[in-house]
Amino acid sequence: MARIAGSITIDAPVGEVFDLVADERNEPKYNPRIVHAEKVTEGPVGKGARFVAEPKGMGAKGVMTMEMLEYERPNRLHNAIRSSYMEVDGTLTFEESGDGTRLSWDWEMGLVGPMRLLSPVLAAIGPRWERRNWVGLKKYVEAGGR
Repeated sequence: MARIAGSITIDAPVGEVFDLVADERNEPKYNPRIVHAEKVTEGPVGKGARFVAEPKGMGAKGVMTMEMLEYERPNRLHNAIRSSYMEVDGTLTFEESGDGTRLSWDWEMGLVGPMRLLSPVLAAIGPRWERRNWVGLKKYVEAGGR
């Protein structure tokens, strides 16, 4: 397992950033590596909600399922993400920072099955990829997307 952690400050209120991130269906708006995401459980976004997301170029084999294990609006999300090639467990925290939001991530990520051989690559490039996701969110939100 690789631990991937970091943070970014976004010029938007904490509740707004939390709500955008908590609803996985929004991720394709700011992360070009996700082409489709949908909610597969009934009811509002919250603890126990599940989503599926399709990474670009991976097709049905790459579909990821995400379950929201904890939902503490507007400060904390704990998610578990699974696919045929990867397992992720971790938290996102949202804190007021001046007039904006400090978003922090702390993930334990691991490749599974035959992909496990590439674990050293994940440890090396995972932090950059994850930061790129959240920089995309920052740009999207600060450009007026919501």
